[in-house]
Amino acid sequence: MMRSLWTAATGMIAQQFHIDTISNNLANVNTTGFKKNRADFEDLVYQHQVLAGTPATSVSEIPTGVNVGHGVRAAASQKLFEIGSFQATGNKLDMAITGEMGFFKIQMPDGSFAFSRDGSFKIDSNQQVVTSNGYLLEPPLILPEGAILNTLMISEQGEVTVKVGADIRPIVIGQVELYRFVNPAGLQAIGKNLFQETVASGPEIPGTPGMEGFGNVLQGFLEMSNVKIVEEMVNMIVAQRAYESNSKAIQTSDNMLSTAISLKR
Repeated sequence: MMRSLWTAATGMIAQQFHIDTISNNLANVNTTGFKKNRADFEDLVYQHQVLAGTPATSVSEIPTGVNVGHGVRAAASQKLFEIGSFQATGNKLDMAITGEMGFFKIQMPDGSFAFSRDGSFKIDSNQQVVTSNGYLLEPPLILPEGAILNTLMISEQGEVTVKVGADIRPIVIGQVELYRFVNPAGLQAIGKNLFQETVASGPEIPGTPGMEGFGNVLQGFLEMSNVKIVEEMVNMIVAQRAYESNSKAIQTSDNMLSTAISLKR
């Protein structure tokens, strides 16, 4: 009975983690470039009271054995990099990456680098292309003096052109590069729509939009969150029912324990 109390408690803790994961997904349903998380679980160690294959007689063995589980725990919270829907913005500096492969590279204030699917870029006072938090796009993209912003064009292959002053013909001012990873699920989310490379993700692999293994770039579009509200609500109901069931198991175990104790009186 004491074992069942603790086993059910692990179930409640696991389902609370599941609900926390779902809540974070729902909170970011309108976050640009957000990738939803999936909670994965694994069973805990088993107590083997009778091992399968133990000799039963001189000519036969026990076919299945008796194994008592001790509950469940969260094994992983995995980012799912399914592509989100595209939203047209008309903003010349907004970019969306077609396909699941590819990230923008962002330079952090401390000189390190992070990666993002959020393509909502801006121009700062130095004519540099930056994120909404003021972090530089890498490689740097700087508009020349006199550049006419509404003439800026970004091709599907990432070539950036703009007209300067009275010049009729646009000039090439830079190239948008993309980066991918062998295991993007191994990236570490650090907030602000950014990810950092880890040993699990593997090193960054640079490339040009449209190359094999990389998506193209769409100017004037943003990739929205890949969270599906109905799917998350269904998952929340399932998690809530599992939480309630484990709570009921604790109550039942407590009642059984009380009954057993009362027998001694």
